[in-house]
Amino acid sequence: MSQHVISVKVENKFGVLARVAGLFSARGYNIDSLSVSRTEHDDISVMTIVVRGDDRIIEQVKKQLNKLIDVIKVSDHSEQPAIHRELALVKVNCPAAKRGEILQIGELFSAEVADVSLKSITFAVKGDSEKIDRFIELTTPYGIKESMRTGIVSILKERE
Repeated sequence: MSQHVISVKVENKFGVLARVAGLFSARGYNIDSLSVSRTEHDDISVMTIVVRGDDRIIEQVKKQLNKLIDVIKVSDHSEQPAIHRELALVKVNCPAAKRGEILQIGELFSAEVADVSLKSITFAVKGDSEKIDRFIELTTPYGIKESMRTGIVSILKERE
């Protein structure tokens, strides 16, 4: 089963998110990641949904999404050149003796220091999911106190 990034432009109305999520749960499809935001138009939102499945499942998901009344457009960003990004906030245990090492890891990943205390450093890391996974993997030995991820956002690349 492969991972697909589905972009769904919808009318920015009450209950649309619940209907889209309900479509997935009613059919037993699991959503790996879901991000929703307004677009350049106040009356339109875009949902970026990451879901795993074979081609048959993904086609079924797209067809069902297109049937929802408030859906404007469905596109599979996995099939087209697209830019995917994610943001994570990662709070790492940080004893004074390890502070330099931990800050170096953050620097290697161009992570922003979002907060510092006597016992921890919180980083904001942005990039593709693999970059964030690798950052978490390298900071895990120090002890991750807490982490939060936004989920993927995606935009198609401009065609020349």
